[in-house]
Amino acid sequence: MRTVIAHDYLTQRGGAERVALALGDVFTDAPIVTSVYEPDLSFPEFKEREVVTGPLQRWPGVRRDPRKALPLLAGAWNRTAVSDADVVVASASGWAHGVGVPDRTARVAYCHNPARWLYQTEDYLPHAWQRAVTRPLRGHLERWDRRAAERVDTYVANSSSVAERIERVYDRPATIIHPPVSIDVDGPQEPVEGLQPGFFLTVGRGRGYKNVRAVIDGVGMVDGAQVAVVGSAPTGEQVDPHAHWLGVVSDAQLRWLYANARALVAVSYEDFGLTPVEANAFGTPVAVLRAGGYLDSTEEGVSGVFIEAPEASAVAETLRGMPDLDGAAVVRHAARFSQDVFARRMHEVVADTVGLRLAPAAA
Repeated sequence: MRTVIAHDYLTQRGGAERVALALGDVFTDAPIVTSVYEPDLSFPEFKEREVVTGPLQRWPGVRRDPRKALPLLAGAWNRTAVSDADVVVASASGWAHGVGVPDRTARVAYCHNPARWLYQTEDYLPHAWQRAVTRPLRGHLERWDRRAAERVDTYVANSSSVAERIERVYDRPATIIHPPVSIDVDGPQEPVEGLQPGFFLTVGRGRGYKNVRAVIDGVGMVDGAQVAVVGSAPTGEQVDPHAHWLGVVSDAQLRWLYANARALVAVSYEDFGLTPVEANAFGTPVAVLRAGGYLDSTEEGVSGVFIEAPEASAVAETLRGMPDLDGAAVVRHAARFSQDVFARRMHEVVADTVGLRLAPAAA
């Protein structure tokens, strides 16, 4: 069975890109089709895969930031066609489910979230002027998005909250398959200069809904506490003596950070949120917002604790009262999100989808 993986764009190091790599480990011979690919900005493992890009690849500015091509991405995916696959597995949060395939080809969408710029615009476009500029495009893009969704045979959601959004937006049921822990726990570790074990850790790109500032300010209210901030750059002129801004780190450094943190802290509104289970795989507990995908990924009192609001005071209150959790139990919890479990369930969904496609022809 010839399988092709489609992914929105390979221009960052996020949870969706880790899932695309995990799908590549499930369907080992599958090429990855994407709109644009910038090797230096995404995970180095993609260099070992066959990556096929679309017509926007020749534009360097778009490769650095695909959001600049928002008006063009729908048309680009319309012109990105797969002609010789039995099934396409789309890793999508807005685009890859629209890849062109023949009628005979089955289509499975692993949905990280329905398009934020259409259905959660204040999260994706935090500034009023951004929403005003893109408003004329939304009608066209929403029609395109819904047509693409109608052509999907099977939806897979990464969490319960995303399954509910798929039902609400597309009126489609979704099978829930959680993303796997893909970071190699036994891989090499590289200490981060200037940090001693026992710091708090937060990981996330500098988007408004990540609420990184609430974490930093909350940790600052805990006596003697330090926080390492991965994936984000400081904003403005504010200096936080207790915060270590690390930007993008290598996997070896990330392993060391996970293994040596007192806890991972996150108060973002996540579709699933892979970083808590990655931290758990190292035996590190988490303190996360009681919302979204964290409700699926965190077992209260076993793998971590919940923060009741994305506010600095709530972060500080939770961290001050955070109990000592059993590291072995934390690791056992993370094992529920293994690559083996993910692979087995994805193979089952793809086989069932292709079987349903072939059933009418056989009859």
